[in-house]
Amino acid sequence: MESMGKKKPRPRRSVTPEFKAAIVELSRRDDRSIGPVPKDFDPTETAVRDWLRQAEVDAGERDGLTSSEREELAQLRRENRRLREDVEILKRATAFFAKATR
Repeated sequence: MESMGKKKPRPRRSVTPEFKAAIVELSRRDDRSIGPVPKDFDPTETAVRDWLRQAEVDAGERDGLTSSEREELAQLRRENRRLREDVEILKRATAFFAKATR
């Protein structure tokens, strides 16, 4: 039995940067509110608002991290996580070999 009032979450979809740019351009060009654009093209209204906000940041119209800065930050965080794992492995190996040589 389905629970009343609960919606199933929408499946995550990947969209191309070109699609995002087209939706942002269409949203900026129209004098109407953002609401009809997602209904016509199927992304969520929240996603369109996020894309618009990020486009404003990238254009220098709003403060925040640009897309390239976000990408670099994500890459640095991945690298940092990998290096921490490497250090942990080396610590364990050092402890193992120190214990074995006694």
